[in-house]
Amino acid sequence: MDPNHQFTEAPMPLFAPAPDDVGLVPPLPAGNRDKSSPSYLADHRARLRERFLAGGAAAMPDYELLELLLFRAIPRQDVKPLARRLIQHFGDFNRVISAMPSRLQDVTGVGPAVITEFKIVEAAAQRLARARVMNRPVLSGWQALLDYCHTAMAHAETEQFRTLYLDRKNNLIADEEQARGTVDHVPVYPREIMRRALELNASALILVHNHPSGDPTPSEADITMTHRIAKAADSLSITLHDHLIIGKSREISFRAEGLI
Repeated sequence: MDPNHQFTEAPMPLFAPAPDDVGLVPPLPAGNRDKSSPSYLADHRARLRERFLAGGAAAMPDYELLELLLFRAIPRQDVKPLARRLIQHFGDFNRVISAMPSRLQDVTGVGPAVITEFKIVEAAAQRLARARVMNRPVLSGWQALLDYCHTAMAHAETEQFRTLYLDRKNNLIADEEQARGTVDHVPVYPREIMRRALELNASALILVHNHPSGDPTPSEADITMTHRIAKAADSLSITLHDHLIIGKSREISFRAEGLI
């Protein structure tokens, strides 16, 4: 068994958009803060908050949800233009929130306070989704597991590989990120997966990795490595339930596709 193999996406062209000028929102002088916050801004913020509380997020476009977050990070300026720039730059709310800090800084007007707000929201979303699956039967709560995987990985800009370890009742006992890679491949070490399974006394595994391109179609390397992990697991009487590839809006199950 090759101990150092890589999951890869099928080759495809990558076009990186040119970054905007980097800019930070400067602090306002204490004597000028009241003047810089006209009443129409306060009214707009109040109306937006009221709409959110009355109807929830479902009827709000992505840029307005971003505005609500930006209100806290930039308390006395009109943040609608920045919210629209972020959506234009990244594509949607999820990709904005999950973008790497270095890429967020490429957008004019984004500084440390904005990045902190976004990363808090991202962490909270992942923790809420994770709480719905940890220490619970995975196979009978499959949709919750898929929701968690999408929340944690679907919008990541680099490829990630994680292993879900299950006990004899198929309760999820550990969710561990094994490796991170580049935009189209990630190193995977089968020996480390098996060693950790033995340490946890796991009886079964589910493999999960994402394709940052958004297309979850498995590559030949994905299939080959999955078979090697399945063989190694079988030799230790550990069941490989599935391998999920997470795309932007859908996932591929190796089990459902007959690949394992």
